[in-house]
Amino acid sequence: QVQLVESGGGLVQAGGSLRLSCAASGRTFSTYTMGWFRQAPGKEREFAAALSATDGTTTYADSVKGRFTISRDNAKNTVYLQMNSLKPEDTAVYYCAAVKGVTWYVESSKEYDYWGQGTQVTVSS
Repeated sequence: QVQLVESGGGLVQAGGSLRLSCAASGRTFSTYTMGWFRQAPGKEREFAAALSATDGTTTYADSVKGRFTISRDNAKNTVYLQMNSLKPEDTAVYYCAAVKGVTWYVESSKEYDYWGQGTQVTVSS
């Protein structure tokens, strides 16, 4: 069982930056593929970024590519999402997710077994 706790959300002006953190419980954090998803009001949850457990391959949604960076610190059992050049359309609740091992379909929320409670990110224009 893995427990995930996100932090770092808040209110920021357009063009600003935020760094989200997701702290995971357990001793085998490095063996989990980690993802970030987001859900805006009235919309379905969508994929933002993922980081593979094995070779560190990163995957990004087109909407965040070049602006967001996912990274992990296995010693701290933490995954990060650095968000730069934020836009009002990035406003959403951001969720951290985890799945054991490697999955080919990192962009699908159905692949992930564990989820955090979410952290709100609001970007003002």
